[in-house]
Amino acid sequence: MSDKTSAAISEVRKDWVAEHRDLYLSSGGAKGHIMDITAVGGPAFGTHCLIKYTGRKTSKVFITGLCYGVVGGELVIVASKGGADHHPAWYLNIREQETVDFQVATEAFRATWREPEGAEREKAWAHMVDNFAFYGDYQKATDRTIPLLMLRPLESIPVFKAEDATGMRQY
Repeated sequence: MSDKTSAAISEVRKDWVAEHRDLYLSSGGAKGHIMDITAVGGPAFGTHCLIKYTGRKTSKVFITGLCYGVVGGELVIVASKGGADHHPAWYLNIREQETVDFQVATEAFRATWREPEGAEREKAWAHMVDNFAFYGDYQKATDRTIPLLMLRPLESIPVFKAEDATGMRQY
């Protein structure tokens, strides 16, 4: 998929993404964790987390909502960017950090992250495509290998608040 096509998809979904993030944050995670995403080819009970990270160029703090799965006791997120030909900014930012913060429902954690390889990656990828079929379509749309990140909690931290973010996600 071209970056132009990806940008068009992002523009259509921008309002939903912002509304979902605001709902998740304003409810302290009580709402927004489980969402019906059948309209975009996902499941009726799609699981969503928030990630909080620092921009590598701006040093601003961003909070982004993403679908997630759990494999081997680790949270798995997918750097798909809708099948665009380049990686999402959040992924590039996390790669510059030793840890990342994430929130699942009403609990938040500081975590280490890693990229699975080989058979482990194949297992995690299959799990994510099984739960979120659109990831398979996104991979077919691009020549890049869509990265996966696996997050392992280190410690509990306070749930995220809208005011924690000093930057807004660019679509």
